[in-house]
Amino acid sequence: MIFFDAQRPSDSSFVERIWCTHSEGSHPFLSIAVSRLELVVSKLQGKITLTVRGPETKATPVGDCPAEGEWFGILLKPGVFLPHLPARSLVDASVNLEASSNTTFWLGGSAWQIPTYENADTFVDRLVHEGLLVRDPIIEAALQGHLNDLTLRSVQNRFLQSIGITQSAVRQIERARSATFLLQQGVSILDTIVQAGYYDQPHLTRSLRHFIGQTPAQLLHHSRPEQLSFLYKTTPFP
Repeated sequence: MIFFDAQRPSDSSFVERIWCTHSEGSHPFLSIAVSRLELVVSKLQGKITLTVRGPETKATPVGDCPAEGEWFGILLKPGVFLPHLPARSLVDASVNLEASSNTTFWLGGSAWQIPTYENADTFVDRLVHEGLLVRDPIIEAALQGHLNDLTLRSVQNRFLQSIGITQSAVRQIERARSATFLLQQGVSILDTIVQAGYYDQPHLTRSLRHFIGQTPAQLLHHSRPEQLSFLYKTTPFP
């Protein structure tokens, strides 16, 4: 079973949230949709791996989670990406960065120390300083509903270049994740529909089945055995 040990916001304007977990025994696991890139450090059977995970456009059952594992993740903000990894190639996919030793990995032609939960902010700052992590400010501005001088087509191209998915897909995923959090906290289905901005219950059910892999009733009553991937309190974009 997976235990979420800690999670916190970041001081970095490039990072949304930092989290860490560990597992005890094996348990069915469901990876839910996510709209942004994430850096994940895994420790399994003594081996440490740094993975860049792209956006996930649907829920994916991944079988039993490995026993006795440790993970920590750096969830990036919308529009933050690694320019040497094409965003479209990371959609529903991930890349393990090449290890140079048991505690270092290759990135941008240099060996980097694998970060920890405690020094994640410093690690991100160094990546930004070296130009290995960049941000397109148009993405977050567009999601917040702020007008700009770019055409809709130009904005959509910026989404595809930095995130790999469309603005509409980002909004749908974030709305589903927000609804899931509400239901897991015991908010009624009808109130969740209103708060998350769905038209009606069939609309909510279709969305959650696709992006989360469970129905509203299953999430409300915790009636499925699968554990969901990292989720925190959020609100849909306006």
